[in-house]
Amino acid sequence: MATEKDAERRARQGSAELPADCHPDIRAIVTYWRAIHPDTGLPGRQHFDPLDIPKLLPRIRILDVGGDPPRFKTRLLGTKIAEGTGFDYTGRYLDEVYPEFASSAAAHGLSAVLRTGELHWRRGNPALVRGKELMTIERVYLPFARDGRKIDMILTCLLFGDCSGKMY
Repeated sequence: MATEKDAERRARQGSAELPADCHPDIRAIVTYWRAIHPDTGLPGRQHFDPLDIPKLLPRIRILDVGGDPPRFKTRLLGTKIAEGTGFDYTGRYLDEVYPEFASSAAAHGLSAVLRTGELHWRRGNPALVRGKELMTIERVYLPFARDGRKIDMILTCLLFGDCSGKMY
């Protein structure tokens, strides 16, 4: 039976649940993100140690969040993501890399994270990446807030699926 304290912790740690069939790497990064939560507020970059998740690093992207309206600048881009998209866009804003970004499922998901402070999971057709015979993506957005409240970064774990159903 869930207690009031459990409910508070879930609210603090992103209450969105993952589907049972999500990729194990998605589940692993969410488990890690929940584990690094401070007692109050959201975790920040200062709580995140890449050495804790070496196997996941090729699938990780960290976005800086800034401006009004918010823009998302790629601080770190894992090698599997660069391979899946066909190029390395580290240091660039998503709306510069992808002209259709503002109306994409990616933009809506990132906006949801900023609005709710909760994780946002998605599996489906790629919102931005085209070609390379990609049939699906699976990703999760996880908020970081240096001060525990104002989201200033978003951690992403992103996998690509090809026409054979293989995720990479």
